[in-house]
Amino acid sequence: MIDLRSDTKTQPSPGMREAIANALVGDEQRREDPTVNELERRVADLLGQEESVFVPTATMANEIALRTLSEPGDELIAEENAHILLSELGGPAVHAGVMTRPIRGRAGRFGPDEVQRMVRRTDATHVPPTRVVAIENTHNASGGRVWPLEEIRALVGASRELELSVHLDGARVLNAAVASGVPAAEIAGQFDTVTLCLSKGLGCPLGALVAGSGELMRKARRLKHQFGGAMRQAGIVAAAGIYALDHNLERLADDHARARRLAEGLHAAGVPVDLEQVETNFVQVDVGALGLDGADALARLAEEGIGLSGTAHPGLLRAVTHLDIGDEDIDRALELIPKALGVLARA
Repeated sequence: MIDLRSDTKTQPSPGMREAIANALVGDEQRREDPTVNELERRVADLLGQEESVFVPTATMANEIALRTLSEPGDELIAEENAHILLSELGGPAVHAGVMTRPIRGRAGRFGPDEVQRMVRRTDATHVPPTRVVAIENTHNASGGRVWPLEEIRALVGASRELELSVHLDGARVLNAAVASGVPAAEIAGQFDTVTLCLSKGLGCPLGALVAGSGELMRKARRLKHQFGGAMRQAGIVAAAGIYALDHNLERLADDHARARRLAEGLHAAGVPVDLEQVETNFVQVDVGALGLDGADALARLAEEGIGLSGTAHPGLLRAVTHLDIGDEDIDRALELIPKALGVLARA
């Protein structure tokens, strides 16, 4: 199968497997694992933050971040289809005890005006205080869209004026950095907390980090253990992260180029694709515009050996390029996707 379902579908490369096999390890919970310590140092520098904490998943990283920035009963503002609201099983309520106020965004983005309109000041009797604003960059549900740097600065500035903390769900922030030509530290360094996923574009088998100030990360380490995230000899998997930073960061541009070629080829073949939405490694295919049901379309695509996935939007599928997808795979996908959808269109 040409697996375009997600950039989480990669297999560790031979070089990454060698790094895993040769990793120096120690007791990560006691901060005695040299490979974990090195990964945390490098990611903190990469993201323009003082410290970072290695955890198993990006969802755990996001939930730890919210817990460090809030108290139960506080309020979180985020875009309505942000991963933190849509795909973490109510984690903000479960783990941080926060209320959520979703904003209807544009391409996954919103601005200072929306925050100023929605912020609530507590009267210490009835009204819950708005405490945290979270954004996602790139924005998954909007098709890997990138927040422009000037919009981030404006939103962070307004949030600071309102005495709100700001969190960046940066699971794919390195895609955003590569696509925009802006260093990741310039994007992520503005936030109180930021998360980075290693198992998406970077091709690691698992792992994520949450970064922030030294003070916040001391709290984050306690929460990591409380959430069950202590991993002991975790250098085995942290070594994959270090390998990825050395070998898989700049090549994200290849994924973006292949996504663009896939999108343009599908568009030329008559498959409904909005080319303006293709900014990183996501291509959204509007099978609903062909009068097709998403589940049926996925099944027919799978029969042709193509893996796409559904999205938060009915009738909209996605293809996600990654390091296990090469030029020949794109060529074959351009042949098979129109064929599969054409069969559906005539059924």
